[in-house]
Amino acid sequence: MVQQDQIEFTVDKTNLYREDGITDLKVASIRRMIPVTKEGKDDPSRSPIFFGHTQIITPQGPLPLQARLTANDLEEAIKAFPSAMEQEMVKMVQQIQKMQEEEQQQNDSRIIVPGR
Repeated sequence: MVQQDQIEFTVDKTNLYREDGITDLKVASIRRMIPVTKEGKDDPSRSPIFFGHTQIITPQGPLPLQARLTANDLEEAIKAFPSAMEQEMVKMVQQIQKMQEEEQQQNDSRIIVPGR
């Protein structure tokens, strides 16, 4: 358990961003993180950061996908969105398969075989 005195709640004044949300109201949601100074003004010395978001509908319910988009502007972010989401989906499927394999191994190790 984490001790209260071990949590750092100090805001990093040198790494502040304002968030813009862009969506096509269908599949894509892109967050543009615009760098700002501690006064809240745009910081042109740093580049914006883009994140893509979507969700996959499964029989168990929606699964969110999120990835940082390699882009310098919104047009590049829109182009990067499909491949970034595909890569995240592949990672998610691999993680789910790994968890299922580990669970199966745990279940197999609980089987009691008579005579052993």
